[in-house]
Amino acid sequence: MPSPRDFLSRYTADLTSDELGKLFTRETPEAYRFFARGINTAELDGLPWYQRIIKYAQGFFLAFTMRLSPARRLMYGVALATSVIGLLQLFRGFGLLRVPIPVALFFVHVRVPGPVFADGTVWLLFAFLLMNLLVLLEVADRLSLKRDLEVAREIQQAMLPNGTWSGPGVEAFGLTKPANTVGGDFYDILPQPDGTVMVALGDVAGKASPAALLMALLLAILRTLVDEGMPLPDLVKRLNLQVSRHAPPSRFITLFLASFNPATGRLDFVNAGQTPPLLRRQNGSIERLMSGGVALGMFEGSTYEAGEVQLDAGDALLMYSDGITEAESPDGQPFDEAGLERTLALHAGAYQASAAATLGRAIFDAVERHRRDQRLADDLTVLVLSRPALSERSESNGLTNPIA
Repeated sequence: MPSPRDFLSRYTADLTSDELGKLFTRETPEAYRFFARGINTAELDGLPWYQRIIKYAQGFFLAFTMRLSPARRLMYGVALATSVIGLLQLFRGFGLLRVPIPVALFFVHVRVPGPVFADGTVWLLFAFLLMNLLVLLEVADRLSLKRDLEVAREIQQAMLPNGTWSGPGVEAFGLTKPANTVGGDFYDILPQPDGTVMVALGDVAGKASPAALLMALLLAILRTLVDEGMPLPDLVKRLNLQVSRHAPPSRFITLFLASFNPATGRLDFVNAGQTPPLLRRQNGSIERLMSGGVALGMFEGSTYEAGEVQLDAGDALLMYSDGITEAESPDGQPFDEAGLERTLALHAGAYQASAAATLGRAIFDAVERHRRDQRLADDLTVLVLSRPALSERSESNGLTNPIA
């Protein structure tokens, strides 16, 4: 068991006088200004000084506590109320207090009437103020970080296709929901000049900001390399090379990349470690595209082979991240592939022009009903590519939502 001196030495090992001074000279004023922005100072104009102090204190208290979630705000209020009750129990009445008054180089103690509390109350009040200061600083830091992450989420969402893309004989629809404010799942829909359309769905190992940064990197590289018109295996090989060189060694990215020719119905694809997509035929049968290779970033020299499948009128290809099948209900049951197949069976007749969007939203809704209020352990992403039935192709004649 370490001695008290060893314990104290370890507890303060990384503490410096500069950091301690910064706590009170920079961080505390910054936190104060952060919450003070929520005070309506116009309401204080014309009030007596003592009312201004009371109103300002009330405004600051509300500006701080209203940033907490309702449950945490309630707990904080209960803690304050019990602290006041405890302080009242330490009250011993009124008496004469010795107050030091500085006179020249000395202090003269004079007795003045005031409240008398039990011994140690001053130390408790000091500790209470320090704890509240710590809470104030932590909440300000978290809210600032949350605001930055919300901006990052807006940027991330803007990078992904929005809504349904449709062209002659083909339509595609994607949805994603991060487990945290930002995530590592991504999808893309890339119409090509020759009339084909390229679709991609991937998952960066991990979650939150690190995964989101790598996701943005891969999307940028993918959109740049697509313009070179190289075969899919070569394109994925180039992506793997870039990820291996620029991503941290502990990070890898799974990717399913496909090119669909709506004129012939041919789908060429490469799977780099991604969950095998499901192909739902018009008659309701389900096939899995099992061909695949290793994830991007695992080995710099990895090579990839392309698979091929034919999509007939009314067929739909469902690409999804593992967060879909791993989403758990409150009793710990995963949604699993069985949940996907049930949902596909329920929508086996959805051959209208909006089949991709109908199927994609149905998958998301089924997962949400399954997990209810259970916290997500991983990002959720689906991407559906469908070939409308022959009788419906005339309706798919443009872009529902243009994809840049």
